[in-house]
Amino acid sequence: MTNKTDAQQALTLGDRVQADRVHTSLYTDPAIFEQEMDKVFSSTWVWVAHASEIPEAGSYKNTYIGVQPVIVVRDRKQKVHVLLNRCRHRAATVCEGKKGKTNSFVCPYHGWSYSLDGALRGVPHPESYADQLEKGELGLVSLRVEEYAGMIFATMKNDIEPLVDYLGPAKKWMGLFMKQGAGYPIKVAGEHRFRFPGNWKIQLENTTDAYHFPLVHKSFLSSVDKQTEEMLDFVGGSGYVEDLGNGHSVMVMIPQLIDLEENLDAPIPARFAELAEQLRAEGHADQEVRRIVRAVGGSGFNLNIFPNIACSMAFFRVLQPISVNETEIHHAVITMDGGPQAANQARLRLHEHFQGPMGFGTPDDSEAWERVQKGAGAGKDLWIMLNRGLAGEKPTPDGRASDVSAETGMRAAYQQWKKLMTA
Repeated sequence: MTNKTDAQQALTLGDRVQADRVHTSLYTDPAIFEQEMDKVFSSTWVWVAHASEIPEAGSYKNTYIGVQPVIVVRDRKQKVHVLLNRCRHRAATVCEGKKGKTNSFVCPYHGWSYSLDGALRGVPHPESYADQLEKGELGLVSLRVEEYAGMIFATMKNDIEPLVDYLGPAKKWMGLFMKQGAGYPIKVAGEHRFRFPGNWKIQLENTTDAYHFPLVHKSFLSSVDKQTEEMLDFVGGSGYVEDLGNGHSVMVMIPQLIDLEENLDAPIPARFAELAEQLRAEGHADQEVRRIVRAVGGSGFNLNIFPNIACSMAFFRVLQPISVNETEIHHAVITMDGGPQAANQARLRLHEHFQGPMGFGTPDDSEAWERVQKGAGAGKDLWIMLNRGLAGEKPTPDGRASDVSAETGMRAAYQQWKKLMTA
C-alpha cells in the first residue's frame, strides 16, 4: 500500500506545479530549495541594486544572488561590476560592509588585493610562488551585468537572453514606476531589513495578492483618513492582475494612479494638503506642486519581477532566500534625489507608517507568511490552491489578466519556476 510520503516522492518537479495549484513541498523540501538556488537564482537575471545605491566610482553594495554573496561596485570609468565575494586564494570574503566606498578589495586573511573591476592587483610575498602564479586568471569572478531604468541585474548564466528581452512587457511598468521622481532622479534612501520563518516564494506571492489586503491590513486601514481608506478599498474595484510573461506580473490596485503624470488637475488629497502648501511657500509652481505631491503618494500598482524584486507602490521590496524556511526581506524607500526636503520627509513617514518595524503593514504581513509556513507542515501530500480568478482570465496584448483579487500573478511566477526547474 502506498502511503502519503511515497506519493509525495513519486511527484516530479513538474508535477508539483499545476495550472491551479502547487504542492506544499515547494515550501518545505530542503532538496527543492537547493535545486532552486542553482536552477532559478543561478540561471536567470536577478536584481542586485538600483543605480543610486552606487553613485560614484568606488561605491559598492554587498548583496546575494540566491545564497551566493556578491559585490556590486562602480569602477573608476563608471562601469558597474558584480563580483563574487570570494577571494581566489582560500575563499574568504573580501568585503563585509553593507555599503560604502573603497579604492580596492583586500582579503583580510592573506592580503590578496583586487581592483574595483575584480582584477588581482597584488599578492604578499609572491616569491613563494616561484613565478608560477597566473595573476591574470585569478581575479574575482565577474558576472554578466545589464541595467534598465536604473535597475541593475546580474546573471551567472552567460548565454542567457538580453535583459530587455527577459523583462519584456514589464519594462513599460518599470518606466511608469520611476515617475515617482517627479522629474528628479530616483534615489534609494535607506532600507528596513528583517527575516521571517518562511519560504521565499510565500513572500513572492504576496506582492500581487490583493485578496488579503482588507483582512490582514485592517489595522492599517483603521489608521488612515476616510479618503485614503476608500481609495485603498480596491478588492471590488476596477483594478486587475496581469501576467507579463517570464514570471513577471503587475497588480493594478488604483487605475487612476497608473501614470503619475496624468490627471494632475485632480483635487489634491486632504492628507497632502499641508505638504502642498509648504511646497507652494517654497516657491514651487502649482503644476510642479501637484506633480511632486502625486509622486509622494506612490504609484497605483505593484510590479513583480521574477524572481526577487518588487516595485511596490512606493518602495522596492527585495527578497533574499536564506534557507527552505527562512527569508530576508529588504524594504527600500524611494525618494527624489535633489527634490524638496518636505516631500522626501513625507515619503519617509509614509514608508514608516506601513513598512517600518513599528508600522501597521509589514508586521501583519510577516505574521501571515509565518502562519503559511507553519501550516505547510501539516500533512504530507497537500496542495496550495491558486485558482482564484482563473475562470475570469482573458488574453491581453502583454499576457493574461483577471480581476484585482485574482491569483494570476502567483500562477505566472510558478509557471516560470516550473520552466526553470525542469529545464
